[in-house]
Amino acid sequence: MIFKKFMENDQYPKDLFLLLLVGGLFTLSTALSNTFVNIFLWKQSGEITDIAFYNLAIVVMQPIAFNWAGWLAKKVDRVIVLRIGVFILALFYIGMLFMGTLASSYLLALGAILGFGLGFYWLAFNVLTLEVTEPETRDFFNGYLGVLNSFSGMLGPLSAGFIITRMDKQMGYETIFSISMILFLVAVVISFFLQRRKADGHYGLKEVFQERKVNHDWQQLLRAHLFQGLREGTFLFLIVIWVYTATKSEFALGTFGFVQSIVSFIGYYAVSHFLKPWQRKQAIFAGGLLLFISPIMLLFPISFSLLIIYGISVSVAYPLLLVPYVSITYDIIGKCRGIYEKRIEYIVVRELYLNIGRIISILTFIIVVSYFSEERGIPMLLPVLGAGHFFIYFCLKKVSVPSNPIDSAAESIEFAETQQDGNNSNKQ
Repeated sequence: MIFKKFMENDQYPKDLFLLLLVGGLFTLSTALSNTFVNIFLWKQSGEITDIAFYNLAIVVMQPIAFNWAGWLAKKVDRVIVLRIGVFILALFYIGMLFMGTLASSYLLALGAILGFGLGFYWLAFNVLTLEVTEPETRDFFNGYLGVLNSFSGMLGPLSAGFIITRMDKQMGYETIFSISMILFLVAVVISFFLQRRKADGHYGLKEVFQERKVNHDWQQLLRAHLFQGLREGTFLFLIVIWVYTATKSEFALGTFGFVQSIVSFIGYYAVSHFLKPWQRKQAIFAGGLLLFISPIMLLFPISFSLLIIYGISVSVAYPLLLVPYVSITYDIIGKCRGIYEKRIEYIVVRELYLNIGRIISILTFIIVVSYFSEERGIPMLLPVLGAGHFFIYFCLKKVSVPSNPIDSAAESIEFAETQQDGNNSNKQ
């Protein structure tokens, strides 16, 4: 009923809500399974570097898939690219079901398939986000997408952990992989209700790369995404492994995800409702600083309680950082030269920088852990890689954002008074 009410709201286009629904199904499916895919593979392999190589295959394939998806989106249609991406993600879980206990023997292949599906999905989703939202609706869209992400994070991991612990472990994993596959197929069906969107012009990245030379905001945005990837590459799988090794329980891992998501749910709701556009930089600074400080907790002996405290701190930080950061990202891209013809290419290049950061992060992790061992290497890496999100603020510090109407009004009054004084002086 709530969704229907929103759909009938003339303030927002129908495709905005359909895209939110597709995004919600995507996050619910990944929340159910992605966390446990890493554990499923790690339990078979027993080596954290193997899981690092699996995640490396994902982030190496993603920019390649983004490029191919961008070319296809120009030739065919963005909505079709979205369907292809979601369908490939469904195939990934079909592959997990068929491989079963042999999955760890195909880590790189599985990672490549997942990365390929994610590349197609995120290219289409990001381009569609740019097209169905405007500057005045982006905080609404990003905020409610964050709410859906958090709701999925509450429901998904806890439900998956409960299913796995209540059933035979292998059967439990197969059940959640099957549910994820079905959710992705439902998302494909919903995508048929999205308006078809074709692009004009030829596909080429040269002009978008050259935009860095004349557009300071675009150059700084790309640097921000590189730093974003430095943290994400390693932290996305490392924390999950640590939670499981500290508890030896899938249900405890699900509980960790539930606690994180309920805090994020409140955070995204609050940020989307109360954060003003002119407060975006302050929010990015606060969120980035908290994300920089939080890994210090992990330098102490790891326990489940400590990890819960860490999870709460980052769940407060991410809404503060991501809602304004994503809005600024689309605002900057929306003002770049040739955006109408090159909006797909701008998304591709942005994701290229993000995944370069992730690749650097994971390669650094593999090299350091292989050379120094896990016990010595990981504490050395945490503060370095954990600083990635904090540097986002310094990249975007001089980027223009909407000004406070009160300040703008005061400046206009001051300017008018100055002009009046000048006129009076001239008359004298």
